[in-house]
Order: sequence, then structure tokens, then C-alpha cells
Amino acid sequence: MKLRQPTDFLILEELEDKGRNVATNLAHHTGKSRKNINTRLPVLEDYGLVQKIGPAERSGLYEITSLGKAALVYQDQYDEVDDFEGLIEGPSPTSADNAAEEAFARGEEETSDDDAKQ
Repeated sequence: MKLRQPTDFLILEELEDKGRNVATNLAHHTGKSRKNINTRLPVLEDYGLVQKIGPAERSGLYEITSLGKAALVYQDQYDEVDDFEGLIEGPSPTSADNAAEEAFARGEEETSDDDAKQ
């Protein structure tokens, strides 16, 4: 995920503050050109940070997604982490969780540490 700063975060902030909107309004509120906004919105949609909504497929009406809201929460860490996408998507299941799921799938009973000591 390669975000363009500050434009992408300005778009996300505006959609979070004002709700669903179109490129013309986003350009006005962010101070960026409409062409720039129109270029970035499909990229943000591909990343899952915004989604196009509306009754018509070509409506151009966008809203922020929960992943986009997470990106805003972690915005200050964007330059500090190698995997910003992984950060905003949250932790993946740990190997212990995977092992427990695999044991369950095999029909093995889960034993607690106390049971193992007896």
C-alpha cells in the first residue's frame, strides 16, 4: 500500500468528517485539484480505504471504509512501519491459534496446562 501524503490522508479525513462525498467537493475542502482527487480515489478504493457507493455505477460518490478509518488512526505511524497495510488490518492469528484450530479440525481434544501436568 503506497499512500500519497498528505493528499490521501486529507481525502480520508474529509470523508470521515463530512461523510460520503464526490471528487468536486473533496477537491474544494482539501485544497487539492479535482484531477488529483479523481486520480487518488480509485487507488484508495483498490486499497479498500474508500468505497464507491450510490445507485449508479458511475455516480462518483465515495465513503470511507472501516479500513480507511483505521488508516487515519495509525496515520502518524505511516512513515515508521514497513507494513502499514498489515498494521491497519490488525494482527493475524498467531501460530498457537493455528495449532489449536488444526488440532480441533483433527478431532483432538484441547488440554489445559493443568491437565498436562497430571
